[in-house]
Amino acid sequence: MRAGVVVAARPGVEDLAVRAEELGLDSFWVYDTPMVHGDPFVALSLCAKATRRIRLGIGVTSPALRSAPAAASAFASLNALAPGRIICGAGTGNTARRTLGMGPTRAAELEDFVTAVQDLCAGRPTAYREGDQVRDVRFLHAGAHVNTTDPIEFVVAALHGPKAAAVAGRRGAGLISVGLLDPAAWQALREARRNAAPGAPRGNCYLVTALHILDEDEDPHGAAARDATGHLVMSLLAYAADTPAAAERLGPAEREAVRRLLHRRGTTATAPDRYTKLYPGYLDRITPQDRDLILPELMTALALIGTREDLRTRIATLEQTGIDELVIQPVTDPPTEMARLAQLLA
Repeated sequence: MRAGVVVAARPGVEDLAVRAEELGLDSFWVYDTPMVHGDPFVALSLCAKATRRIRLGIGVTSPALRSAPAAASAFASLNALAPGRIICGAGTGNTARRTLGMGPTRAAELEDFVTAVQDLCAGRPTAYREGDQVRDVRFLHAGAHVNTTDPIEFVVAALHGPKAAAVAGRRGAGLISVGLLDPAAWQALREARRNAAPGAPRGNCYLVTALHILDEDEDPHGAAARDATGHLVMSLLAYAADTPAAAERLGPAEREAVRRLLHRRGTTATAPDRYTKLYPGYLDRITPQDRDLILPELMTALALIGTREDLRTRIATLEQTGIDELVIQPVTDPPTEMARLAQLLA
């Protein structure tokens, strides 16, 4: 299985991209969460200039964050810096919207967005809509401002719902999902993508998760494992704290963790400004004070934790499910964690 890493945009990110390339990793992604992290296009521009081989991805942007022309200009500009190495991840903006206190966009809007960005990045005109007005637009640049010749890879973010997977099918795009380790769930996504457009080309499947390789006799739920995987668990708890309907679907222990999180952050599930309390530090290394919220059952459900032999077996099963690339987010010691990932999959 191929391997990649995903990080938050911040100064020095290009050094991590260079190290990932040196280790032989296949992709390097940057989150697009504007009010929590730095700008991913600025970060990947630095990475594009510093690297030569590794593919560079935005994980993921949304029509709720950028218009299709603005997004296409950004991706085609990156493609001019790193020809043929760019991945456009697109989704409904679930997290990026919630950090603004807003809900995600609809799948239909996502499909229109992906269609327009695909057209523009391939040098084709596309229909651009604002309210009741529709205009055909295309790049008007003269010269090498953007690259519409080398292909850009497109992937659509999908969890358990089939609608986003169907968008991927109709647009000939790949799939990307976070913390989805259930082979049956992946099979359902791939079937939804295939059924939406039988015979259409299908892109790669990317699994974003956290990884912790256990040392001999190490506690699989100890502090080291919680620190390495806690950001993923906290992302689920924050989503549940922000979305009471999601919290209701959790078990008693998980609901209690959500209650403690809300209390600890000094907010409630219905407070209008709860997003300003829940998302600071989102997808960053957890604090020692929050280790108690990282429940073993959620660690097991969302992250890969085990000995090298156990992990290789689990990863082989995921690969048989149809996952093409494993993408991890290193948060405790990124260079060391990236090296361990490369060694694990060598």
